[in-house]
Amino acid sequence: MNRRTLLRTATTLGAAGLAGGVPTAAAAATTATGAAVPSDAGSRGPLRAQVVLFQGVEELDLAAPYEVLSASDHFTERDVEVRYVALDGPGTVTAAFGTRLRADHRWAPEEADLLVVPGGGYARREDPGVWAEIRRGALPRALAAARRPGLTVAGLCTGVMLLSAAGLTRGRPCTTHHRAQADLVEQGGILKKARVVDDGDLVTAGGVTSGLDLALWLVRRELGVDAALGLETMLEYEARGTVWTARHPGGVAKPHPGQE
Repeated sequence: MNRRTLLRTATTLGAAGLAGGVPTAAAAATTATGAAVPSDAGSRGPLRAQVVLFQGVEELDLAAPYEVLSASDHFTERDVEVRYVALDGPGTVTAAFGTRLRADHRWAPEEADLLVVPGGGYARREDPGVWAEIRRGALPRALAAARRPGLTVAGLCTGVMLLSAAGLTRGRPCTTHHRAQADLVEQGGILKKARVVDDGDLVTAGGVTSGLDLALWLVRRELGVDAALGLETMLEYEARGTVWTARHPGGVAKPHPGQE
């Protein structure tokens, strides 16, 4: 019995309804746009996600997306690969509350389908965190250079302000932690009062705990509704709020400016 089959059983998760709610490889799932997931989903390439680390990053900001995306591999026939990456290469990062984290992978957004940018330290301008990274400038420049067709950049909490410093939110629907929303608007973002805002290749989310909702939405969008439902049962958490989405009438996500 493989790990996906194991986690789909009621005895493993203690939820009798889950086993019947997760489809087999041959069963058709439904995506966020209502389209059927092809039955050969397992033959597709892996969904590759990278979570960005930097000095002073918020622990919950990075942990929630990392765990949700990693666990999604148990609820889909498609492989999911999740990595911590840091711009300065493999090394140790000290998070906002002192947790020491190891980024074992080099900066390689060209090898990612999802690039998730957490926040941290926005209220403490002189300490390590978002403000320090904005002043240094290297990470915003790298984020700006990372943008390409096929890559979705996702920011949560004040990590969205790193995307703003990179010019990625200007003229785009977006959101961030409530204490940074005025700054986001001043810098050209189009604020939407939603917990998660999906503008195609740019997905943003609000304050710290919204990392759960951001990751569940990305799972639903990329891997299907059943994968997201299985995760909610496993996590004993239900996604909060309405996701704001920008889509053309045909249900296709709007491209970012310059890709029309």
